[in-house]
Amino acid sequence: MRYVSTRGDLEKTTSSAAIIRGLAPDRGLYVPESIPALPCGEAELTNLSYSSAAEKILGVFLTEFSEEELCTCAANAYDDKFDTEVIAPVIKTEKAYFLELWHGPTAAFKDMALSILPWLLKTALVKEGENKKIAVLTATSGDTGKAALSGFADVSGTEIVVFYPKDGVSVVQERQMITQSGNNVHVYGIRGNFDEAQTGVKNVFSDQSFAEELTKNNIRLSSANSINIGRLVPQVAYYVNAYAKLLASGEITDGEKINICVPTGNFGNILAAWYAKQMGLPVARLLCASNENKILTDFINTGIYDRHREFILTSSPSMDILVSSNLERLLWHLSDCDSERIAFLMANLDKDGFYDAGAETKEALREFYGGFSDMTASHAALKKLWQEERYLLDTHTAVAYSVYLNYLTETGDKTKTLIASTASPYKFAGSVAGAIGLECCENEFSTIKKLKEETGIPVPGCLSGLDNMPVLHEDVIEKAEILSAVKLALRL
Repeated sequence: MRYVSTRGDLEKTTSSAAIIRGLAPDRGLYVPESIPALPCGEAELTNLSYSSAAEKILGVFLTEFSEEELCTCAANAYDDKFDTEVIAPVIKTEKAYFLELWHGPTAAFKDMALSILPWLLKTALVKEGENKKIAVLTATSGDTGKAALSGFADVSGTEIVVFYPKDGVSVVQERQMITQSGNNVHVYGIRGNFDEAQTGVKNVFSDQSFAEELTKNNIRLSSANSINIGRLVPQVAYYVNAYAKLLASGEITDGEKINICVPTGNFGNILAAWYAKQMGLPVARLLCASNENKILTDFINTGIYDRHREFILTSSPSMDILVSSNLERLLWHLSDCDSERIAFLMANLDKDGFYDAGAETKEALREFYGGFSDMTASHAALKKLWQEERYLLDTHTAVAYSVYLNYLTETGDKTKTLIASTASPYKFAGSVAGAIGLECCENEFSTIKKLKEETGIPVPGCLSGLDNMPVLHEDVIEKAEILSAVKLALRL
């Protein structure tokens, strides 16, 4: 399996090199030349552990990794750092199934990929004979930052630098990042939003002068964002595994199609579901759920991407995004791998903040349903599910559930639906407590305690005592200072 850039770089590369680089030299994203088929039937996965199932899925994407190497990576990633034996349990409610992806070390779905990425990267470095220090740069809208910091902390031969929007993440998300220990860990708040942080990090990757400085100092840049193919591919595994678990429990029959509904901002999580569908997983429709920053909803329904709109801070901050990086990969696949076309569209987005994907792409997008839910509607859906079934959602998953309920009303589609549950409700305790009618306390951590007393739901271990941990990272910078901050972190 070879990987190419979405923007036309003619060099075909191994998955190892793509994982190490993160971003292609032309600022494109690495994609597999073709999407592989599932390695076996879903029924053959029903009795496998999550680790073994992930190993099989990774094996058809990362073909130069040996079975032993993938087994080692998966076994080290999916172990007792997760607080449930099945790693990603599927919970049945009256109207849908929830795929709980948040039982890892940071209580968010990003753990599913970022627990294995450091192991994939270390293996890739050996395979490529790479002896440079790796500097992992990451912009985060909330959850990627902590999950990346946790995965790479004190990993030899690496430095990790994370940028987050100072006023655009939850109290718990920020606290998780700024208390992260590790000799190779650097965290910066920026005065700006996630899109500005993400653009700043991409600009660092494409700065030729800085690249020369890195070469002189034997350093190579990489990324832990889902722009890294090593982040995206492991996410495919949990959709395949979830289907196998539904099959094993008798909830579906072999070959029965399901819908998958995903709350998304940067489009990586739902793109992984689309990859699973292209591999042969029986999926009918993909429901793309947005909050008030509904640029993806508008794009799916019109084929026009226009980021000239108000940026809204919501109670689902990880979805507060107007530039969805992974959409570029989908466009490449839907445009018959036309890299020249993608480069043109992305140049228009950078220059004008706008592009029209064209009639053919709009038609191809029909396999997606694009919907959005505002805070009032998503909080109401959260409250209703809690009151009726005593199942508690976080604010991001509530957006997806609200969109799904709208979809049911609009279409009458009775296809069984899997909803990606992306975070513990305790990561957004204030908003969740308010949604179910609890009065919030003077601070987020007191609210966590009150929410636990009211619901009886255990608080994830990674969040217990977080308020008493020492703050280790206090720097807040302007968005124009991102490159300077990277140089400082790397001691250049």
